[in-house]
Amino acid sequence: MKLLLTLLLSIFVSASYAEDMLVPLSKFDNDSQRLTDNKVLEFWAYHNYDNSDNYQNVLKLRYYNPLAAGDWRGRIRLDTSYSSSYNSISSANNAGQYSAGNTMVTIWGQDQTFLKPLGALVGGRVIFPFGNNGQWAVGPQLNWSFIPSVDSRIGVTDFSPLVRYMYGFDTKNNSLIVNPNQPALMRSLQLYPTVGFQLSPNTMLRFWDENGVVYNSAGGGWFVPIDAMVTHRLAKHWVVAVGASKQVVQTYIQYDWSAYAKISFNF
Repeated sequence: MKLLLTLLLSIFVSASYAEDMLVPLSKFDNDSQRLTDNKVLEFWAYHNYDNSDNYQNVLKLRYYNPLAAGDWRGRIRLDTSYSSSYNSISSANNAGQYSAGNTMVTIWGQDQTFLKPLGALVGGRVIFPFGNNGQWAVGPQLNWSFIPSVDSRIGVTDFSPLVRYMYGFDTKNNSLIVNPNQPALMRSLQLYPTVGFQLSPNTMLRFWDENGVVYNSAGGGWFVPIDAMVTHRLAKHWVVAVGASKQVVQTYIQYDWSAYAKISFNF
């Protein structure tokens, strides 16, 4: 009987402790409409491997700026990059031969009428035909930001999911006949179940912030990675981060693993 009481007490204490950690996760406030007015300039570096002896180095410049039009408030993000692809057979110098990578514009903001019941930020992305063999891609997106209304033992800072669908198409002068190396047109559903944790006053851990889940709606197949990034605020205007991503499901080929880092200046 004493053993049974001890076991029941242990289960009760464990359940209470688990409840104390997990209940806050169900108590979130929609904070999506709160947008910062900060301008942000970021420098990114990536090193990717596709599990077929192919590597890619990417240097990326990313810039965020506030937008306003009447009562509408939003943000714009500009991305441009240079990339270098090589393998173990090619010369080591090839790793330093960079060419144009993807360039894209993303806009999102508060919408007081369209899809208002969703409480989401409505936006879209355009990928320009630089570095992707002439293929344009456009797509709408919805994103949210939920913050816990009570303190959490595990330090949850936010849950910020994003849903985006990208649709690629050729230009008139860049068909498969003209450019037989043209990749398959993009038809992808992108899901970012981003969640953040506070490790210290100036350090955060974020999952699926930079790399999310992708579903290929054209031919089927999923790409599901584990993506984690640690960010640290060095000073008021400076943030650094390091992260890594590893595929766990890849019926739609993307990459095997990726390592990346950034330095960010807020002003």
